[in-house]
Amino acid sequence: MKNNRRNFLKKGALLGLAGVAGSLIGKEKLNEMENVAKTLADAEKFELPPLPYAFDALEPFIDKQTMEIHYTKHHAGYVNNLNKADLSKINFAVSDAEKCKSIDNSSPMVIRNNLGGHYNHSLFWQLLKPNPDKMENKPQSTIAEAINKHFKSFEEFKKEFGDKAMKVFGSGWCWLIMDGRGNLKITATPNQDNPLMQVVTEQGTPILALDVWEHAYYLKHQNKRADYVADWWSVVNWDKVQESFENR
Repeated sequence: MKNNRRNFLKKGALLGLAGVAGSLIGKEKLNEMENVAKTLADAEKFELPPLPYAFDALEPFIDKQTMEIHYTKHHAGYVNNLNKADLSKINFAVSDAEKCKSIDNSSPMVIRNNLGGHYNHSLFWQLLKPNPDKMENKPQSTIAEAINKHFKSFEEFKKEFGDKAMKVFGSGWCWLIMDGRGNLKITATPNQDNPLMQVVTEQGTPILALDVWEHAYYLKHQNKRADYVADWWSVVNWDKVQESFENR
């Protein structure tokens, strides 16, 4: 009873203050202040980024149903779970990449898993592009030169990357990263970890990312991960890879 009475008094006091504020500064100004407060509150939430193409745009390599479920259920789920978590220690003034860099072994798993899922997928969508004419898809410019330098040839790189992706046990990601010494490396992470986090064995800047969770390919490719990887090469957005390489 005491708590109910106390809450009643608090609400009454707040309503009284709001009324006084409204009479002093005017309802229009008060509404403006409330809108600013709401905008600030909304700014400290994560948002699902728009997909840069239609769900069926990557066919026949990645099917429409997989893309739709992957984006609207899995990625959206990470965003929703993040926004339900305690975000009081998240620095919204920095990029999601910088947020990932702060993840260490003391970070709550709900933040680690869902922030990773959100960042990883946001990057993954950008690293794909339609290839309706089924054209040969290869890197150009300086990223092609760097791949040839570090892996001898593009074909050797594809083989090594594919082998790494196939060896991910269960769910995870395969990455091309730039390490602190400027070397390109192929690495893998479990679950939704990524190379920016302090919890991984090999840290670096992600240049290319491949989602090898079964939900990324099972509807079309069933258990044939190798077929999924082979199809994925046809829709890699090498322009975005080049951009990531230049801005590392």
